[in-house]
Amino acid sequence: MHRRQGRSGSRQRPSERVRELMRLGAERALNAPPQWLEELDEATLSPENMKVIAEDPVLAAATRRTSRANLIHWAAANVRDPGAPVAANLSAEALGIARDLVRRGINEAALNAYRTGQNAAWLRWMSIAFELTSDPDELRELLDVSARSISSFIDATIAGISAQMSAERDELTRGTTHAERREVVALILDGAPISPQVAAQRLGYKLDQLHRAAIVWSEEAGSDPGSLEGAADALARASGAQRPLTVVASVATLWVWLPGGAEPDLEQVRSSTQRLPGVRIAIGSTGRGVEGFRRSHLDALDTQRMLARLGAEQHIATFDMVRLVSLVTQDTEGADQFVKHTLGDLETASPELQNTLLTFLNEGCNAARTAARLHTHRNTLLRRLLRAEELLPRPLKHNRVHVAVALEVLRWRKSVR
Repeated sequence: MHRRQGRSGSRQRPSERVRELMRLGAERALNAPPQWLEELDEATLSPENMKVIAEDPVLAAATRRTSRANLIHWAAANVRDPGAPVAANLSAEALGIARDLVRRGINEAALNAYRTGQNAAWLRWMSIAFELTSDPDELRELLDVSARSISSFIDATIAGISAQMSAERDELTRGTTHAERREVVALILDGAPISPQVAAQRLGYKLDQLHRAAIVWSEEAGSDPGSLEGAADALARASGAQRPLTVVASVATLWVWLPGGAEPDLEQVRSSTQRLPGVRIAIGSTGRGVEGFRRSHLDALDTQRMLARLGAEQHIATFDMVRLVSLVTQDTEGADQFVKHTLGDLETASPELQNTLLTFLNEGCNAARTAARLHTHRNTLLRRLLRAEELLPRPLKHNRVHVAVALEVLRWRKSVR
């Protein structure tokens, strides 16, 4: 039944029975199984207007964390005081997302993610409600109270984050070094008709030269900006680059351009960054001038997105390393089917067996060179190759290119074993 309104116009507290049902339901929500959380993630990031966020590993990870935090925040409040108004979730991370969205030129429309997340959570909450009671009056009151509670909570949260975005935008328009650089870089990347001379002057970086772009980021909560800067410095040293351009794209993302376009020593970079937990680096191609500046960054962005799309465990990758795999895996489902069709039982074989066959193919099917590269005895190599071929659904000699591509995809795709 609906509760009567008090003199102030506000609704009275729910009945004790419904308060108890709210508490029981909230406890279930706090212990939501992984499937529920995955559904919440999918609903939040799948809309077309969320594509720019879904394709950015840092923003996507932060959005997933915040959506889950909203669920926990509301449920925990209703365990403590069922049916009472729930304060907005304006945690440091939630407000941090506001800063990142503004820095990336994304407006308040992105906050619709909270609405889609609300809808997904409501569907699950209704299923919980129907499991808790079959009494029509109790169910009606429970759904009425919880619908108003969830809606008010999300409204307050969106209002708070929107206000923070406005404050961040005001701060940026007053002009800071990083904000000015970000603005100029955005114009170049968007192909705006900005003079290269004017852009170079405002950036303090020459554009009429060779460049190699990189993206340094972390998907972990509370990442340390100092670690990102340390990784960018290590990359510059490993490339022999003097006076690189660094732009703060978000709290957990740096965009870097290395003058000269030299190939970085990846082993040196790995060695220098191994004590920087969670830091990842995607390195673009070499390009010259304004178009090279832009193209190299887009290649680094493709590399970053591919690592995120496949759940790759590698922390450092160059565009040249992943160019083919990036193209093949644009359609993730199609790529998975291609791998299964091409490799058969080899798909679930040991990484050692897969790597042996891939190295053999990369070495032009030369057993001697392959054994030397793998530091393996020739006889051991031949046994592994024979076993790998036995697992393939079709003879290797008729399918070498497809097998090599499928194994490359596997090399970057997160293992499910």
